[in-house]
Order: sequence, then C-alpha cells, then structure tokens
Amino acid sequence: MQAYRELETVFRRHSALRASASMLQWDNSTMMPENSGDARGEQLAALSEVSHEMITQPRLADLFAKAEASSNELDEWQRANLREMKRAWHHETAVPAELVSALTKACHESELFWRKARKENNFKAFLPYQEKVLSLVRESAQAKALAMNLTPYDALLDQYDPGTTSAMIDGIFDDLAAFLPDFIAKVIDKQSKEPAPLELRGPFPAPPQKALGKTMMQKLGFDFTRGRLDESAHPFCGGVPGDVRLTTRYNEDDFLSGFFGVMHETGHALYEMGLPAKWRNQPVGDARGMAFHESQSLLSEMQLSISLDFLAYATPLMRNAFNVSGPEWSPENIYASVTRVKPSLIRVDADEATYPAHVILRYRLEKQMIAGKLEIKDLPDAWRSGMQQLLGITPDSDANGCMQDVHWPDGAFGYFPTYTLGAMIAAQLMDSIKKAVPNLGSQICKGDFSQLSEWLGKNIHSQGSRFSSPDLLKHATGKNLDSALYKKHLQNRYLA
Repeated sequence: MQAYRELETVFRRHSALRASASMLQWDNSTMMPENSGDARGEQLAALSEVSHEMITQPRLADLFAKAEASSNELDEWQRANLREMKRAWHHETAVPAELVSALTKACHESELFWRKARKENNFKAFLPYQEKVLSLVRESAQAKALAMNLTPYDALLDQYDPGTTSAMIDGIFDDLAAFLPDFIAKVIDKQSKEPAPLELRGPFPAPPQKALGKTMMQKLGFDFTRGRLDESAHPFCGGVPGDVRLTTRYNEDDFLSGFFGVMHETGHALYEMGLPAKWRNQPVGDARGMAFHESQSLLSEMQLSISLDFLAYATPLMRNAFNVSGPEWSPENIYASVTRVKPSLIRVDADEATYPAHVILRYRLEKQMIAGKLEIKDLPDAWRSGMQQLLGITPDSDANGCMQDVHWPDGAFGYFPTYTLGAMIAAQLMDSIKKAVPNLGSQICKGDFSQLSEWLGKNIHSQGSRFSSPDLLKHATGKNLDSALYKKHLQNRYLA
C-alpha cells in the first residue's frame, strides 16, 4: 500500500493548489480591482506551474507501476481513485510546463480583455487575444492527443467529460439537429394560438432579487456557512466542496433571468457540497465530469424550477419579495411566460426548446477551430451562418454573437457539449426520480425538496468519480443515455 499512499499524498497537495487557483479565479470575477489583472495573471501562472511540476515529477511513474502491481490490496474506492489519479497524470505529463504556464496566462489576459471588448462590441480588438488562446489550446490538445491516442478534440473533451468522444456526440447532436426545427415550429405554432402571457412589469431592484435567491438556495439545502452568493459578468459556480462560491447577474427589468440563474448555479453547488467527504481532495472524490455537473444544474433549473408544482410554491415568495399582486403573478401565468418558445440570440437566456441549438452551433464551430478548419478572424461570419441555419435568426452584433460567452476567451474548448448532454441526463434522472417518489409533485408544491435531495445525494452526489460517466448513469437509472427520454420530456412539456 505504500506506493498508493504516497500517490494519495501527492494528489492531496495538488488538490489544495487547484483549490487555491479556484479561489483566485473567483476573486478575479467578482471583487478584484480593475487594474490588478497583471498581478493576478502572474499568480495563477505560478500556481499552474507548481501544480504541474508536482504531478509530473519523475518518481510518480514508478509509484503508479508499484500501486497497480498491488492493486488487489486496494478496495473498490481506492482502485477507482488510482484510475482517476492516473487519468489526471496522463493529462498533465502530456503537456510541457512552459505551455501550461503560457496557456494559463493567455487565458487570464484574454478573459479580462473580453469583458471590455464585449461591452464595446469590438471583435477586431479582441481578435489577437483569442487567436493566442486558440493557438496554445491547439498545441496542448495535440500534445495530449499523441500521449493518449485520441484526436485533439477528443483529448479536450476528456478533460471535461471522461470517456465521451466526438463520434458519440456527433450522432446525438445530428439526431437533435434533425428533430429540433420541426419541433420548435410546432411549438411556436401551438403557442401562437394561445393567449399571450401577461407581462411581469418591473423594475425589480437587485437587493430583493438577491434575498429571494438566497431564500430558495437555503430551501434547496445550500449551506451558507460553507459558501456564498455574489455577482459577476457571467454566472458561475466555483470554489471547493467545503467553500462553494456561486454567482449570478441581475436584470432589473427581468428578475426571472437572475432567479433561474441562481437555481441553475445552486444545482452545481449542491453537487459540490454533496461529494463524498471521506474522499475530499482525492480525484475519486471529485464530480464525475461536466456533463453530470450540468445535469445537476439543469435538473434544478429546467426540470424542477420550470414546473407548475415548483411555481405553486415559489410564486407567493416572488410576490412577497417585490410587494406585487395581480393576475400576472399567478403560477400559471409565470409558467406560460417561462415556457414561451422564441428563437433568441443569447444562449444563457434561451428557452429550453431552442437551447440545444445554441450548444450544437458552438460544438460544431469549436471542433472546426481545433482542427484548423476555422480561424478566429472568420468566426463572426461562421457564427451568423450557423445561427441562421439552426434558429433562423442572425445576430445584430458580435457582442450578441460569437463574443457572448466566456468559455472560448478562457480557453474552455470541449466544454460546450456537456450542456446538452447534461440536459439529457437531467431528463433521464428526473424520470427515475418520479418513479421512485410517486408523490414528488405534491411535495414540491409544499416546498418539500427532501426526497428529491435524498435521491440525488444517494445516487449521484455521494458517488463522486467512483464510476465512469456511462456507469454512473446506469447505476442511477438502470439505463444507458436515452435521447428518447429527453425528446419525450420536451414534447410533454411543450406539445401535450
């Protein structure tokens, strides 16, 4: 066991360094002074170098060989931990330290400049920053591809969702791309014949929005002694399981955008808080990839929050928060409002029916960029063409087009497909939860989320990375990923 124990020590320290970087990145997005970016970039680059050196030290190869030779002495969780440690080790050793540092610094500089350039709709000024990030991401992807016997894009996918390949995603997304246009057209036609929802008139000041969000977070189980809620340009969930940091943004004309943003990020946060405490700071104690992470946020936002059962409970809280009344503040009217389908430009504000088209577009474009078939200078035109093809609309600006997301400025290529994979997993999980808890709807109406939380805790959160992604889904639902369940969910909600 000695070799395995030494590996645990190395990865525990590595986890602490990653956690420190996560906190610096949270501060970077929420509280850091405007002109402190250079200093922060140096700090993050230094941390990435030290983390890389720690996990690529030559003696680890011998430790892995010895630990694997005596793996019969390990229990199931330890063997899974050894597997996850080696996967992380393969990713790190494939890339030289100077490239890790350069990419970290370039992503930091790119993200900071993106914030300004997006506000000014200045793609031309942003172009060299994004080109530098893409060049370094391509270099890193190529190095990992050679070391791991994968394509460059699949090597990037493996960072975010281990075991998922572009061949798998192509089949799923091509099927969805064929299904969505006719489905969306039918929904729009159906809704056009129904009374339009009554408008919720603002303004909705940010302080009561935040108070309402915090009330719902606590009701769902968020522990404010181990986390906090702040504001940022782009909502996210960061930090570590013992100190979860999530953010949202508030629109005083449309409080529902910030409210559902909080519900989305709370799903992420509860997953982090529910990970197995015994395995904290070990790879097997981490969340099982970003598709499962997104499944938890989308289960909270789309499966739970956008339901008449949930709104029957939440609408009185909304009325109290803003001291309002009237027929527009009925659960039925709010439900009709949030399930209204209309193609729109911004992914994070898109309705559930059109959202997958936003993800499919980004997936197809980033695959081309990594393969060298699409250069950054040609991205705006490719984006406009793709939006027209998939959603029948054309962006009015680059700020509302290819510059709207933080992911590419931050170097997160390979992340986008996990959003729609997560939505599909969420639909499958909720299908199983409803079978396991027949009176779930009546519980939710009363604001009782205990059995929902218990099921997710037992079947998903507490499992960490014990299983592969396909095995975790099968463990929880008894089935492999079934796209038919996702389509059924959409058809039941929007066409039934």
